[in-house]
Amino acid sequence: MSVKAIYPGTFDPITLGHVHVIERASLLFDHLVVAVAESPNKKPLFDLQARVELAENAVQHLDNVSIMGFSGLLAKFARQQQAKVLLRGLRAVADFEYELQLANMNRALEPELDSLFLTPVEHFSYISSTLVREVARLGGDITPFVTPNVAAALKQAYPNAES
Repeated sequence: MSVKAIYPGTFDPITLGHVHVIERASLLFDHLVVAVAESPNKKPLFDLQARVELAENAVQHLDNVSIMGFSGLLAKFARQQQAKVLLRGLRAVADFEYELQLANMNRALEPELDSLFLTPVEHFSYISSTLVREVARLGGDITPFVTPNVAAALKQAYPNAES
């Protein structure tokens, strides 16, 4: 039986922490869909197409991973993709309560959908897209946290940032 999982997120932008989770998940599942959420309420820095392209470049070395943009309910998207597992990353205890709520809601909407949580390795545990954007905006070095294509996109997005 082939198992397809979905790793959803805004990925604004994708970080090395995300990539590490994707690499690990690619070993656990036959196919992994990285589902880039439109998330207009979050007012992302990069539009959906740009975030999809940045993610595609970051994981192009993984044959069983595909990147798809989506909007609307994640449970509905998972059903359309015939996925049985939602993969989520947990960086800290603070993430757990919110992720538990999401898992329970997704299960209520799609009872066949299970949530699986992966924790990052320690040296990626503090990285978030929000922090990476802030460091980039303030002219800090983001190269330890993102792939080169993402670093270039952030530099272009914040050309007047402090150096």
